[in-house]
Amino acid sequence: MSSKVSPASQPTESPTAKIHTRPWAATLILTGGILLLALGMALSISFGAADIKLGVVWEAIFNFNPELTPHQIIWEIRLPRILGGAMVGACFAVAGAIMQGMTRNPLADSGLLGLNAGAGFALAICFAFFPGMPYMYIILYSFVGAGLGVLLVYGFGAASKSGLTPLRLVLAGAAVSAMLSALSEGIALYFKIGQDLAFWTAGGVAGTKWSQLEVMFPWVLAALIAGIIISRSITLLSLGEDIAVGLGQRTGLIKLVGLIVVLILAGTAVSVVGAVGFVGLIIPHLTRKLVGVDYRWIIPCSAVMGSLLLVFADLAARMINPPYETPIGALVALIGVPFFLYLARKERRTL
Repeated sequence: MSSKVSPASQPTESPTAKIHTRPWAATLILTGGILLLALGMALSISFGAADIKLGVVWEAIFNFNPELTPHQIIWEIRLPRILGGAMVGACFAVAGAIMQGMTRNPLADSGLLGLNAGAGFALAICFAFFPGMPYMYIILYSFVGAGLGVLLVYGFGAASKSGLTPLRLVLAGAAVSAMLSALSEGIALYFKIGQDLAFWTAGGVAGTKWSQLEVMFPWVLAALIAGIIISRSITLLSLGEDIAVGLGQRTGLIKLVGLIVVLILAGTAVSVVGAVGFVGLIIPHLTRKLVGVDYRWIIPCSAVMGSLLLVFADLAARMINPPYETPIGALVALIGVPFFLYLARKERRTL
């Protein structure tokens, strides 16, 4: 006599079974990406107005001699620039990944949602009213400006009976970004600080100093570690808030921590490199295609791939029209704009 199992008593599929991941691909990206990043940084350090051999770069890093001019060029100018670019790339990429995971919005990015423009507006105020302000305070004001941008975007985007949809969020981000950018330009013209602000407007890592890296490194490291700690919760949020709550997640706390992490990463990055958009849009999407949807892998892999993008973009910016530099923001936008249009077209039914 065979016994039948009723449908109600059959085991149901766990929500976490929806999480598809490829640990082998993530491991390959982390190991191969770090090696490629080291090679890219070495090439970037060796190339410039004065080309320096890779052997000299190795010597300068591991056996620095202050009496040699090439060693001084490497340590005082190029090495902080390249390290700053790698750090900023990781900041933008991880910030975009966390935003997309928390909001379940494929178009979420610190540049598209007003964070970059808000941080740039805060920088314009600093240059106009507080010239000579220590770099530590500039970073803090960048956080505040980025937070202002987020509040305005979410405030305008949610001011509708139908609520906050991905399309409305992007449109509000575009409007707020344009408004804050216009205010920044107006302040620059009135107080004649356009030249000081031009570096941040165009986007670039030229002029990055060790003193800046010393200030930003603890903030970036702490934010990246926090992002990795909450990565599992972000994965569950990306499946849906109801699922995350059902699995015991404190979604309000996770979103608050995630927002603080994003503000720190975006504010720090903009204070160094300027309003470079689309890094946080391109890299998380590419990473998800390669490693799956588990943010325990997406966040560290995005950090590595974001660093790679900025380091090689900086190298390309110096190779296109030497001895002049092409703004990094323009180069990244050449990739980012078509990618954004592709995503917008792909998601048109859900938007």
